[in-house]
Amino acid sequence: MALTGRAALLAALGSLPVGLWEPSLTGILAVNTPLALACACDFALAAPVRRLGLTRSGDTSVRLGETADVDLTLTNPYGRPLRAVVRDAWPPSSQEPTADGVAPRHRLTVPARERRRLTTRLRPSRRGDHRADRVTIRSYGPLGLFTRQGSHKVPWTVRALPPFASRKHLPSKLARLRELDGRTSVLTRGQGTEFDSLRDYVPGDDTRSIDWRATARRSTVAIRTWRPERDRRILLVLDTGRTSAGRVGDAPRLDASMDAALLLAALASRAGDRVDLLAYDRRVRALVQGRSAGDVLPSLVNALATLEPELIETDARGLTSTALRTAHRNALIVLLTSLDRAPIEEGLLPVLSRLTRRHKVLVASVADPYIQRMATSRGTPDAVYEAAAAAQAQSERHRTAEQLTHRGVTVVDATPETLAPALADAYLSLKSAGRL
Repeated sequence: MALTGRAALLAALGSLPVGLWEPSLTGILAVNTPLALACACDFALAAPVRRLGLTRSGDTSVRLGETADVDLTLTNPYGRPLRAVVRDAWPPSSQEPTADGVAPRHRLTVPARERRRLTTRLRPSRRGDHRADRVTIRSYGPLGLFTRQGSHKVPWTVRALPPFASRKHLPSKLARLRELDGRTSVLTRGQGTEFDSLRDYVPGDDTRSIDWRATARRSTVAIRTWRPERDRRILLVLDTGRTSAGRVGDAPRLDASMDAALLLAALASRAGDRVDLLAYDRRVRALVQGRSAGDVLPSLVNALATLEPELIETDARGLTSTALRTAHRNALIVLLTSLDRAPIEEGLLPVLSRLTRRHKVLVASVADPYIQRMATSRGTPDAVYEAAAAAQAQSERHRTAEQLTHRGVTVVDATPETLAPALADAYLSLKSAGRL
Protein backbone atom coordinates (compact mmCIF):
# COMPACT_ATOMS: atom_id res chain seq x y z
CA MET A 1 0.00 0.00 0.00
CA ALA A 2 1.13 3.56 -0.63
CA LEU A 3 0.01 7.17 -0.71
CA THR A 4 -0.59 8.67 -4.14
CA GLY A 5 0.65 11.99 -5.45
CA ARG A 6 -2.84 13.39 -5.02
CA ALA A 7 -2.75 12.77 -1.26
CA ALA A 8 0.66 14.41 -0.98
CA LEU A 9 -0.57 17.43 -2.95
CA LEU A 10 -3.62 17.83 -0.70
CA ALA A 11 -1.41 17.59 2.39
CA ALA A 12 0.93 20.26 0.98
CA LEU A 13 -1.95 22.60 0.05
CA GLY A 14 -3.51 22.16 3.51
CA SER A 15 -0.20 22.99 5.19
CA LEU A 16 0.03 26.42 3.57
CA PRO A 17 -2.82 28.13 5.45
CA VAL A 18 -1.78 26.38 8.67
CA GLY A 19 1.74 27.76 8.31
CA LEU A 20 0.44 31.25 7.57
CA TRP A 21 -2.46 31.62 10.01
CA GLU A 22 -2.24 28.96 12.71
CA PRO A 23 1.27 27.40 12.94
CA SER A 24 0.47 25.00 15.78
CA LEU A 25 -0.24 21.34 16.45
CA THR A 26 -3.94 22.07 16.49
CA GLY A 27 -3.82 23.52 13.01
CA ILE A 28 -1.87 20.55 11.68
CA LEU A 29 -4.38 18.11 13.20
CA ALA A 30 -7.28 20.12 11.81
CA VAL A 31 -5.95 19.66 8.29
CA ASN A 32 -4.43 16.19 8.38
CA THR A 33 -7.10 14.37 10.39
CA PRO A 34 -9.78 14.66 7.67
CA LEU A 35 -7.14 13.75 5.08
CA ALA A 36 -6.12 10.66 7.05
CA LEU A 37 -9.76 9.59 7.38
CA ALA A 38 -10.27 10.08 3.65
CA CYS A 39 -7.16 7.96 2.92
CA ALA A 40 -8.41 5.20 5.25
CA CYS A 41 -11.80 5.14 3.53
CA ASP A 42 -10.15 5.16 0.13
CA PHE A 43 -7.93 2.23 1.13
CA ALA A 44 -10.93 0.27 2.40
CA LEU A 45 -12.82 0.83 -0.84
CA ALA A 46 -9.89 -0.09 -3.12
CA ALA A 47 -10.19 -3.61 -4.52
CA PRO A 48 -7.64 -6.09 -3.07
CA VAL A 49 -5.02 -7.45 -5.46
CA ARG A 50 -3.98 -10.75 -3.88
CA ARG A 51 -6.85 -12.88 -5.16
CA LEU A 52 -7.13 -11.43 -8.66
CA GLY A 53 -7.17 -14.04 -11.41
CA LEU A 54 -4.40 -13.68 -14.02
CA THR A 55 -3.95 -15.86 -17.11
CA ARG A 56 -1.88 -15.48 -20.27
CA SER A 57 -2.39 -16.35 -23.91
CA GLY A 58 -0.97 -15.29 -27.26
CA ASP A 59 2.20 -15.87 -29.29
CA THR A 60 4.81 -18.34 -28.11
CA SER A 61 7.38 -17.73 -30.85
CA VAL A 62 8.41 -14.87 -33.09
CA ARG A 63 11.09 -14.32 -35.70
CA LEU A 64 13.82 -11.96 -34.55
CA GLY A 65 12.99 -8.38 -35.54
CA GLU A 66 9.23 -9.00 -35.74
CA THR A 67 6.54 -8.38 -33.10
CA ALA A 68 4.63 -10.78 -30.86
CA ASP A 69 1.48 -10.05 -28.86
CA VAL A 70 0.99 -11.62 -25.42
CA ASP A 71 -2.43 -11.22 -23.80
CA LEU A 72 -2.93 -10.94 -20.05
CA THR A 73 -6.49 -11.60 -18.85
CA LEU A 74 -7.31 -10.07 -15.46
CA THR A 75 -10.37 -11.33 -13.57
CA ASN A 76 -11.88 -9.32 -10.68
CA PRO A 77 -13.62 -11.74 -8.24
CA TYR A 78 -14.65 -8.99 -5.77
CA GLY A 79 -17.92 -7.16 -5.43
CA ARG A 80 -16.31 -3.76 -6.03
CA PRO A 81 -14.72 -2.36 -9.18
CA LEU A 82 -10.99 -2.54 -9.70
CA ARG A 83 -9.29 0.71 -10.72
CA ALA A 84 -5.71 -0.20 -11.39
CA VAL A 85 -2.43 0.40 -13.13
CA VAL A 86 -0.85 -2.85 -14.35
CA ARG A 87 2.85 -3.28 -15.15
CA ASP A 88 3.62 -6.41 -17.18
CA ALA A 89 7.40 -6.74 -16.86
CA TRP A 90 9.59 -8.55 -19.42
CA PRO A 91 13.39 -8.61 -19.90
CA PRO A 92 14.77 -5.44 -21.53
CA SER A 93 15.80 -7.39 -24.65
CA SER A 94 12.16 -8.43 -25.18
CA GLN A 95 10.71 -4.97 -25.75
CA GLU A 96 11.55 -1.81 -27.58
CA PRO A 97 13.15 0.70 -25.19
CA THR A 98 10.79 3.38 -23.88
CA ALA A 99 11.61 7.01 -23.17
CA ASP A 100 11.77 6.47 -19.39
CA GLY A 101 13.42 3.05 -19.68
CA VAL A 102 10.66 1.20 -17.79
CA ALA A 103 8.14 -1.39 -18.85
CA PRO A 104 4.84 -0.10 -20.31
CA ARG A 105 1.96 0.40 -17.90
CA HIS A 106 -1.73 -0.19 -18.57
CA ARG A 107 -4.54 1.74 -16.90
CA LEU A 108 -7.85 -0.07 -16.70
CA THR A 109 -11.07 -0.46 -14.76
CA VAL A 110 -12.55 -3.91 -14.20
CA PRO A 111 -16.15 -3.97 -12.97
CA ALA A 112 -17.10 -6.32 -10.17
CA ARG A 113 -16.85 -10.02 -11.16
CA GLU A 114 -15.81 -9.25 -14.70
CA ARG A 115 -12.59 -9.60 -16.66
CA ARG A 116 -10.49 -7.50 -18.99
CA ARG A 117 -7.70 -8.34 -21.39
CA LEU A 118 -4.44 -6.42 -21.79
CA THR A 119 -2.04 -6.88 -24.70
CA THR A 120 1.72 -6.47 -24.38
CA ARG A 121 3.61 -6.12 -27.66
CA LEU A 122 7.10 -7.62 -27.70
CA ARG A 123 9.90 -7.09 -30.21
CA PRO A 124 12.88 -9.23 -29.11
CA SER A 125 16.33 -7.99 -29.98
CA ARG A 126 18.10 -11.26 -29.10
CA ARG A 127 17.52 -14.89 -30.02
CA GLY A 128 16.42 -17.37 -27.40
CA ASP A 129 13.71 -17.78 -24.80
CA HIS A 130 12.26 -14.62 -23.26
CA ARG A 131 10.40 -15.31 -20.00
CA ALA A 132 7.84 -13.02 -18.41
CA ASP A 133 8.73 -11.40 -15.10
CA ARG A 134 6.26 -10.33 -12.42
CA VAL A 135 2.95 -8.62 -13.06
CA THR A 136 2.61 -5.72 -10.62
CA ILE A 137 -0.87 -4.32 -9.94
CA ARG A 138 -1.58 -1.06 -8.12
CA SER A 139 -5.27 -0.76 -7.11
CA TYR A 140 -6.70 2.73 -6.45
CA GLY A 141 -9.63 3.77 -4.30
CA PRO A 142 -12.43 5.95 -5.69
CA LEU A 143 -10.76 9.13 -4.36
CA GLY A 144 -7.33 8.25 -5.72
CA LEU A 145 -5.62 8.95 -2.38
CA PHE A 146 -4.40 5.51 -1.30
CA THR A 147 -3.45 2.32 -3.16
CA ARG A 148 -3.03 -1.37 -2.61
CA GLN A 149 -0.14 -3.01 -4.49
CA GLY A 150 0.91 -6.58 -5.14
CA SER A 151 2.87 -8.70 -7.62
CA HIS A 152 1.95 -11.99 -9.28
CA LYS A 153 4.01 -14.57 -11.15
CA VAL A 154 2.25 -15.44 -14.40
CA PRO A 155 4.69 -17.65 -16.37
CA TRP A 156 4.95 -17.30 -20.14
CA THR A 157 7.78 -17.82 -22.60
CA VAL A 158 8.25 -16.35 -26.06
CA ARG A 159 10.99 -17.91 -28.17
CA ALA A 160 12.80 -15.54 -30.54
CA LEU A 161 13.75 -17.54 -33.65
CA PRO A 162 16.62 -16.76 -36.05
CA PRO A 163 15.58 -14.10 -38.58
CA PHE A 164 16.46 -16.23 -41.67
CA ALA A 165 17.25 -13.12 -43.71
CA SER A 166 18.68 -15.22 -46.54
CA ARG A 167 15.28 -16.68 -47.42
CA LYS A 168 15.02 -13.91 -50.03
CA HIS A 169 17.59 -15.90 -52.07
CA LEU A 170 15.54 -19.10 -51.96
CA PRO A 171 13.36 -18.44 -55.07
CA SER A 172 16.40 -17.88 -57.32
CA LYS A 173 18.15 -20.98 -55.97
CA LEU A 174 15.02 -23.08 -56.47
CA ALA A 175 14.78 -21.81 -60.05
CA ARG A 176 18.33 -22.99 -60.67
CA LEU A 177 17.48 -26.32 -59.04
CA ARG A 178 14.54 -26.73 -61.43
CA GLU A 179 16.90 -26.08 -64.33
CA LEU A 180 19.20 -28.82 -63.05
CA ASP A 181 16.22 -31.15 -62.81
CA GLY A 182 15.15 -30.25 -66.35
CA ARG A 183 11.79 -28.92 -65.16
CA THR A 184 12.01 -25.53 -66.88
CA SER A 185 12.08 -24.45 -70.49
CA VAL A 186 15.80 -23.92 -71.02
CA LEU A 187 18.15 -24.73 -73.87
CA THR A 188 19.80 -27.63 -72.00
CA ARG A 189 18.31 -30.65 -70.30
CA GLY A 190 18.73 -31.42 -66.62
CA GLN A 191 22.22 -32.63 -65.76
CA GLY A 192 23.19 -35.34 -63.32
CA THR A 193 23.93 -39.04 -63.11
CA GLU A 194 20.55 -40.44 -62.03
CA PHE A 195 18.32 -41.73 -64.87
CA ASP A 196 15.07 -39.78 -65.19
CA SER A 197 13.13 -40.68 -68.35
CA LEU A 198 13.23 -41.30 -72.10
CA ARG A 199 12.19 -38.84 -74.78
CA ASP A 200 12.39 -38.46 -78.54
CA TYR A 201 15.64 -37.31 -80.09
CA VAL A 202 15.78 -33.74 -81.41
CA PRO A 203 18.62 -32.22 -83.45
CA GLY A 204 21.37 -30.94 -81.20
CA ASP A 205 21.07 -33.63 -78.53
CA ASP A 206 24.21 -35.38 -77.35
CA THR A 207 24.40 -38.66 -79.27
CA ARG A 208 26.05 -40.29 -76.26
CA SER A 209 22.68 -40.15 -74.52
CA ILE A 210 20.91 -42.28 -77.14
CA ASP A 211 19.34 -45.41 -75.67
CA TRP A 212 19.85 -47.94 -78.49
CA ARG A 213 17.79 -50.68 -76.87
CA ALA A 214 14.79 -48.41 -76.46
CA THR A 215 15.32 -47.12 -80.01
CA ALA A 216 15.18 -50.70 -81.36
CA ARG A 217 11.76 -51.17 -79.76
CA ARG A 218 10.21 -48.01 -81.18
CA SER A 219 10.04 -46.15 -84.46
CA THR A 220 11.96 -43.08 -83.26
CA VAL A 221 15.35 -42.51 -81.67
CA ALA A 222 15.11 -42.44 -77.85
CA ILE A 223 17.26 -40.20 -75.64
CA ARG A 224 18.00 -40.79 -71.97
CA THR A 225 17.46 -37.77 -69.69
CA TRP A 226 19.18 -37.44 -66.36
CA ARG A 227 18.61 -35.56 -63.16
CA PRO A 228 20.73 -34.79 -60.11
CA GLU A 229 20.76 -37.51 -57.49
CA ARG A 230 18.09 -37.36 -54.80
CA ASP A 231 17.70 -38.74 -51.31
CA ARG A 232 21.30 -37.86 -50.47
CA ARG A 233 22.36 -37.20 -46.87
CA ILE A 234 23.57 -33.76 -45.77
CA LEU A 235 24.95 -33.09 -42.29
CA LEU A 236 25.23 -29.44 -41.27
CA VAL A 237 27.91 -29.10 -38.56
CA LEU A 238 28.01 -25.80 -36.67
CA ASP A 239 31.20 -25.03 -34.75
CA THR A 240 29.97 -23.24 -31.59
CA GLY A 241 33.43 -22.75 -30.06
CA ARG A 242 35.19 -19.48 -29.30
CA THR A 243 35.82 -18.54 -32.94
CA SER A 244 32.06 -18.44 -33.55
CA ALA A 245 31.71 -15.72 -30.89
CA GLY A 246 33.78 -13.20 -32.84
CA ARG A 247 31.61 -10.32 -33.99
CA VAL A 248 31.47 -9.47 -37.68
CA GLY A 249 29.53 -6.25 -38.03
CA ASP A 250 26.70 -6.20 -35.50
CA ALA A 251 26.35 -9.96 -34.93
CA PRO A 252 28.51 -12.97 -33.99
CA ARG A 253 29.87 -15.23 -36.71
CA LEU A 254 27.54 -17.94 -35.44
CA ASP A 255 24.47 -15.96 -36.54
CA ALA A 256 25.75 -15.69 -40.13
CA SER A 257 26.54 -19.42 -40.11
CA MET A 258 23.01 -20.18 -38.90
CA ASP A 259 21.51 -18.11 -41.69
CA ALA A 260 23.58 -19.94 -44.31
CA ALA A 261 22.67 -23.32 -42.79
CA LEU A 262 18.95 -22.51 -42.93
CA LEU A 263 19.08 -21.51 -46.60
CA LEU A 264 20.99 -24.66 -47.51
CA ALA A 265 18.58 -26.82 -45.49
CA ALA A 266 15.56 -25.26 -47.21
CA LEU A 267 17.12 -25.76 -50.64
CA ALA A 268 18.33 -29.31 -50.02
CA SER A 269 14.99 -30.46 -48.60
CA ARG A 270 13.26 -29.13 -51.74
CA ALA A 271 15.80 -31.05 -53.83
CA GLY A 272 14.77 -34.32 -52.17
CA ASP A 273 17.84 -34.66 -49.93
CA ARG A 274 17.77 -35.46 -46.21
CA VAL A 275 19.24 -32.83 -43.90
CA ASP A 276 20.55 -33.29 -40.34
CA LEU A 277 22.12 -30.76 -37.98
CA LEU A 278 24.89 -31.02 -35.40
CA ALA A 279 26.12 -28.13 -33.23
CA TYR A 280 29.30 -28.95 -31.31
CA ASP A 281 32.25 -27.44 -29.43
CA ARG A 282 33.31 -29.87 -26.70
CA ARG A 283 29.93 -31.51 -26.45
CA VAL A 284 26.76 -31.68 -28.51
CA ARG A 285 24.82 -28.42 -28.20
CA ALA A 286 22.07 -29.27 -30.68
CA LEU A 287 21.17 -32.33 -32.75
CA VAL A 288 18.38 -32.67 -35.33
CA GLN A 289 18.05 -36.00 -37.12
CA GLY A 290 15.55 -37.95 -39.16
CA ARG A 291 13.12 -35.15 -39.94
CA SER A 292 10.88 -35.24 -42.99
CA ALA A 293 11.22 -32.64 -45.74
CA GLY A 294 8.26 -30.65 -44.44
CA ASP A 295 9.44 -30.72 -40.82
CA VAL A 296 13.18 -30.21 -41.19
CA LEU A 297 13.21 -26.41 -41.48
CA PRO A 298 10.92 -25.73 -38.44
CA SER A 299 12.98 -28.22 -36.42
CA LEU A 300 16.25 -26.52 -37.37
CA VAL A 301 14.92 -23.05 -36.62
CA ASN A 302 13.66 -24.17 -33.22
CA ALA A 303 16.96 -25.90 -32.37
CA LEU A 304 19.06 -22.89 -33.42
CA ALA A 305 16.96 -20.35 -31.50
CA THR A 306 18.62 -20.99 -28.14
CA LEU A 307 22.12 -21.73 -29.46
CA GLU A 308 24.87 -19.40 -28.25
CA PRO A 309 28.66 -19.37 -28.82
CA GLU A 310 30.77 -20.93 -26.08
CA LEU A 311 34.05 -19.25 -25.10
CA ILE A 312 36.02 -22.50 -25.23
CA GLU A 313 38.29 -24.11 -27.80
CA THR A 314 36.50 -26.57 -30.07
CA ASP A 315 37.55 -30.21 -29.68
CA ALA A 316 38.21 -31.14 -33.33
CA ARG A 317 38.66 -34.84 -32.58
CA GLY A 318 35.40 -34.98 -30.67
CA LEU A 319 33.63 -33.06 -33.43
CA THR A 320 34.95 -35.46 -36.06
CA SER A 321 33.98 -38.55 -34.09
CA THR A 322 30.49 -37.22 -33.43
CA ALA A 323 30.03 -36.26 -37.09
CA LEU A 324 31.10 -39.74 -38.21
CA ARG A 325 28.61 -41.34 -35.82
CA THR A 326 25.83 -39.01 -36.97
CA ALA A 327 26.35 -38.96 -40.75
CA HIS A 328 25.39 -41.81 -43.04
CA ARG A 329 28.01 -43.13 -45.42
CA ASN A 330 28.76 -41.03 -48.52
CA ALA A 331 27.09 -37.96 -47.04
CA LEU A 332 27.89 -34.30 -47.64
CA ILE A 333 29.28 -32.82 -44.41
CA VAL A 334 29.02 -29.04 -44.37
CA LEU A 335 31.26 -27.66 -41.61
CA LEU A 336 30.57 -24.03 -40.74
CA THR A 337 33.65 -22.89 -38.87
CA SER A 338 36.46 -20.35 -38.96
CA LEU A 339 39.35 -20.31 -41.43
CA ASP A 340 41.77 -18.99 -38.83
CA ARG A 341 45.13 -20.67 -39.28
CA ALA A 342 45.72 -22.02 -35.77
CA PRO A 343 42.37 -23.80 -35.21
CA ILE A 344 42.52 -25.36 -38.69
CA GLU A 345 46.16 -26.46 -38.69
CA GLU A 346 46.26 -27.67 -35.09
CA GLY A 347 42.71 -28.95 -34.79
CA LEU A 348 40.99 -29.89 -38.06
CA LEU A 349 43.79 -30.88 -40.46
CA PRO A 350 45.18 -33.77 -38.37
CA VAL A 351 41.74 -35.47 -38.29
CA LEU A 352 40.37 -34.31 -41.64
CA SER A 353 41.28 -37.51 -43.48
CA ARG A 354 38.84 -39.46 -41.28
CA LEU A 355 36.01 -37.37 -42.76
CA THR A 356 37.17 -37.18 -46.37
CA ARG A 357 37.69 -40.98 -46.57
CA ARG A 358 33.98 -41.62 -46.13
CA HIS A 359 32.23 -38.36 -46.99
CA LYS A 360 32.31 -35.30 -49.19
CA VAL A 361 33.36 -32.34 -47.02
CA LEU A 362 32.52 -28.66 -47.57
CA VAL A 363 33.92 -25.99 -45.24
CA ALA A 364 32.12 -22.62 -45.07
CA SER A 365 33.54 -19.64 -43.19
CA VAL A 366 32.46 -16.07 -42.48
CA ALA A 367 34.91 -13.45 -43.74
CA ASP A 368 35.14 -10.03 -42.11
CA PRO A 369 34.22 -7.28 -44.62
CA TYR A 370 36.11 -4.75 -42.48
CA ILE A 371 39.38 -6.52 -43.31
CA GLN A 372 38.54 -6.23 -47.01
CA ARG A 373 38.00 -2.49 -46.59
CA MET A 374 41.26 -2.17 -44.65
CA ALA A 375 43.15 -3.87 -47.48
CA THR A 376 42.16 -1.10 -49.91
CA SER A 377 42.80 1.85 -47.57
CA ARG A 378 45.58 4.28 -48.49
CA GLY A 379 46.53 7.94 -48.01
CA THR A 380 47.97 8.04 -44.47
CA PRO A 381 50.69 6.05 -42.68
CA ASP A 382 48.06 4.48 -40.40
CA ALA A 383 46.00 3.44 -43.41
CA VAL A 384 49.04 1.86 -45.07
CA TYR A 385 49.83 -0.14 -41.92
CA GLU A 386 46.20 -1.25 -41.73
CA ALA A 387 46.31 -2.34 -45.37
CA ALA A 388 49.48 -4.35 -44.72
CA ALA A 389 47.90 -6.07 -41.71
CA ALA A 390 44.75 -6.84 -43.69
CA ALA A 391 46.78 -8.25 -46.59
CA GLN A 392 48.66 -10.52 -44.19
CA ALA A 393 45.39 -11.76 -42.64
CA GLN A 394 43.89 -12.42 -46.08
CA SER A 395 47.03 -14.25 -47.19
CA GLU A 396 46.83 -16.56 -44.16
CA ARG A 397 43.17 -17.33 -44.91
CA HIS A 398 44.00 -18.11 -48.55
CA ARG A 399 46.82 -20.47 -47.51
CA THR A 400 44.50 -22.20 -45.05
CA ALA A 401 41.82 -22.56 -47.75
CA GLU A 402 44.42 -24.01 -50.16
CA GLN A 403 45.50 -26.57 -47.57
CA LEU A 404 41.90 -27.71 -47.25
CA THR A 405 41.38 -27.76 -51.02
CA HIS A 406 44.46 -29.95 -51.53
CA ARG A 407 42.87 -32.48 -49.20
CA GLY A 408 39.73 -32.69 -51.31
CA VAL A 409 37.61 -30.20 -49.36
CA THR A 410 35.39 -27.62 -51.04
CA VAL A 411 35.88 -24.21 -49.37
CA VAL A 412 33.42 -21.30 -49.28
CA ASP A 413 34.78 -18.08 -47.76
CA ALA A 414 32.39 -15.13 -47.96
CA THR A 415 31.10 -12.14 -46.01
CA PRO A 416 27.98 -12.47 -43.84
CA GLU A 417 25.73 -11.02 -46.57
CA THR A 418 27.04 -13.33 -49.29
CA LEU A 419 27.83 -16.52 -47.34
CA ALA A 420 24.34 -18.02 -47.58
CA PRO A 421 23.92 -17.69 -51.38
CA ALA A 422 27.55 -18.71 -51.95
CA LEU A 423 27.05 -21.88 -49.90
CA ALA A 424 23.83 -22.66 -51.78
CA ASP A 425 25.66 -22.19 -55.10
CA ALA A 426 28.43 -24.54 -53.98
CA TYR A 427 25.83 -27.19 -53.10
CA LEU A 428 24.12 -26.81 -56.48
CA SER A 429 27.47 -27.05 -58.27
CA LEU A 430 28.30 -30.29 -56.47
CA LYS A 431 24.86 -31.62 -57.26
CA SER A 432 24.99 -30.72 -60.96
CA ALA A 433 28.44 -32.31 -61.26
CA GLY A 434 27.20 -35.56 -59.73
CA ARG A 435 29.67 -35.34 -56.83
CA LEU A 436 27.13 -35.99 -54.06
